[in-house]
Amino acid sequence: MGEYVSNKAVSDGWGKSTVKALSDYILSKEPGIRGYSSQNIWRMKQFYETYRDHPELSSLLRENTWSNNMHIVSKTKDYAEKKFYLELASKEKYQARELARQIDSGYYERILLSNGKAPSALEPQKISGMLRDMYMLEFLDLPEPYKEFDLKKAILRNMKKFLLEFGRDFLFVGEEYHVQVGNNDYYVDLLFYHRELQCLVAIDLKIDDFKPEYMGKMDFYLEALDRDVKKPHENPSVGMILCKNADTDVVEYSLSRSLSQTMISEYKTKLISKDVLREKLAELYNIAEEESENSQQC
Repeated sequence: MGEYVSNKAVSDGWGKSTVKALSDYILSKEPGIRGYSSQNIWRMKQFYETYRDHPELSSLLRENTWSNNMHIVSKTKDYAEKKFYLELASKEKYQARELARQIDSGYYERILLSNGKAPSALEPQKISGMLRDMYMLEFLDLPEPYKEFDLKKAILRNMKKFLLEFGRDFLFVGEEYHVQVGNNDYYVDLLFYHRELQCLVAIDLKIDDFKPEYMGKMDFYLEALDRDVKKPHENPSVGMILCKNADTDVVEYSLSRSLSQTMISEYKTKLISKDVLREKLAELYNIAEEESENSQQC
């Protein structure tokens, strides 16, 4: 239908009034049929014109619902972004509302800013693809000021949305997860299991900026989990220190000598405008281009 209307728009000058007449005709001949409103037929045209030069995406397009496809067509700008969300929605089995939230929160831009590139549906066995260095937790609706206890309880109350932001391969194991070392008791803020990584993921919640001493605590937790909790067939445990802000230099120094697999991630309690994220991306690309030009000149 999209191809037919698109061709007619070119050959016979079809516009929205003609498409409205086509819709009325279809509905009169097939009473009760759904999906053939004039607006929807116009979307079919848009859908066809968006993807007609990309047959390699046909299987992904079929795997996603019409609502998902329309969100991606209308809310994304370029081919790379569309491909990313098609893969993500297919992998995570997103409903339309869940996908819309990820697009509106700038998930694609945040991935690019985190890793410098958009992974293809999050490549397996790569921690940097599974765990990101920025998460949007605006759905927690936290009061100001708040404590670490408030942050943890808000996450537990909104676990479904939390897992949507983090990824559906995360399975919740427990809060204040107890580990005993010698005669001392210790508690991991949140413990998850990641199906694709096949390992435990310990999350330590912080309401302030990242500090180097947080690494020692996480290394200790991971060692205790690997010795006493991890199953023989599972991979070594992974840690995430989730804090309000993280200075990149401090993070780099802190991670340089750590042997554990730990991510330092920031969280934001208010959505960042997609325009702001795109401006940051443009700055990142400009810096990369300048560095490339300088290296060539040298």
